[in-house]
This record gives sequence, C-alpha cells and structure tokens, in this order.
Amino acid sequence: PLDQAVVARLESYGERFEVLVDPDQAQRIRQGEDVDLEDAVAADSIFSNAAHAERASDESLLKVFKTTEFEEAAIRIIKKGEIHLTSEQRRHLIAEKRSRVVTFISRNAVNPQTGFPHPPQRIELAMEEARVSIDPFKSVEEQVKEVIKALRPLLPIRFEEIRIAVKLPPDYAARGYEIKNAGMLEQDEWQKDGSWIAVVRIPAGIQEEFYDLVNKISKGNAETRIIERVL
Repeated sequence: PLDQAVVARLESYGERFEVLVDPDQAQRIRQGEDVDLEDAVAADSIFSNAAHAERASDESLLKVFKTTEFEEAAIRIIKKGEIHLTSEQRRHLIAEKRSRVVTFISRNAVNPQTGFPHPPQRIELAMEEARVSIDPFKSVEEQVKEVIKALRPLLPIRFEEIRIAVKLPPDYAARGYEIKNAGMLEQDEWQKDGSWIAVVRIPAGIQEEFYDLVNKISKGNAETRIIERVL
C-alpha cells in the first residue's frame, strides 16, 4: 500500500530519483532474487521528489539511465540507491523481522539437552539479554546465523532435523498428501493392504506439530518412528 511504502533514492550526475517501494520486496531485488517489480513498487512513477509528487523529467532520466522506461530505471534505483525509512517504519520492520527470526529459530532449532525446541518467549528473552540487534533489510536466514552465535553463551541450542517413518492405515492413506506438505518427503510407498508408508524429514522444532497433524489425519491410528536425528 502507498501509505506503507518507503523511498528508494538514487542521486547521480546532480539529479535525484526516487521510487516508492515495499521495503521487503526492494531488499529481495537488491539481493538478486527474482521479484516481480509490480510487487515491489507502490506507484509506477519515478520522482525527483516523492514527498511532493514531483516526477523526474524525461531529460534527467535519459541523462542518467539512457532510457525513460520505468522498469529499467526503477530497478537501477532500487539496486544502486538507498532505502529511506521513517523512524516508525523502521521500528515496525524491525519488530516484524525480529518475530520472523524468533519463529524460524523456534521451528528449526532444539535444546540438545532435551531434544525439544525452545519456546519463542525464551528465545526473545535471550535475544534481549544478548542485546541482539535486527537489521530490517537483511534476510531472516542471513540474520539467524548471527543471532544463534549471540545466543549460544546463554542457551544450549543447535539446528537439527529428524527423519520420521510414518504408516497410515488404508482408511486414511489417501490423506498422505498432507504429510508430504509438512516436510521433505524422502520416500513413500503403497502397501498391498492399501496402507501408505513414508519417510519424511522435518525440522526438529516442529516435531510435536507434525505428530499432531499425523494424529489428526489418522484419528490416532497411524504409526510413527524416528529413524534418525540429522545435525
């Protein structure tokens, strides 16, 4: 939405160019990801001053970009320019990104002493104690490595995956597709009696969630067995 957009600004050859962008999508473009520009911009215009809705002239666009095409110029502004946030936008983005980092760690890491994930609140408190700062423009995956490094002196924590064998009885076998979507399906096979067996790899932190799904699908009649834990 236009009211949540931020300014991407590029100054070159004495000219200033601004594009209104979604900060997350703009950052994905800067990281080289394949993003539809329509999802990244809030308005199909290049401004000299977005706050006053002053559009950049064709002459200035030709001078710097050698084109007046919006897409080509906008991508260069996003990639080469600076992203400008208000303090409120920055606070909102940091809070949102922090929440996503906490969720990622809670779902993908465990306490090696118990084999269970740390609750999100415990991770939050440890991040506060470690004075972890979140960059609103870095990806979640990129920041998780830094956060885990900061948390290790305070929390026993490691990333772990589990390979689980699942057997669904014939009456529930057709719902195996829901299990396929819950993790990475490594193998599956239909048995002569109509039952379905599979080996699924999941993040250790969603183990209980996975069992809940299997029990819901099979009304408690499925068989599950941990094959191995993968670090």
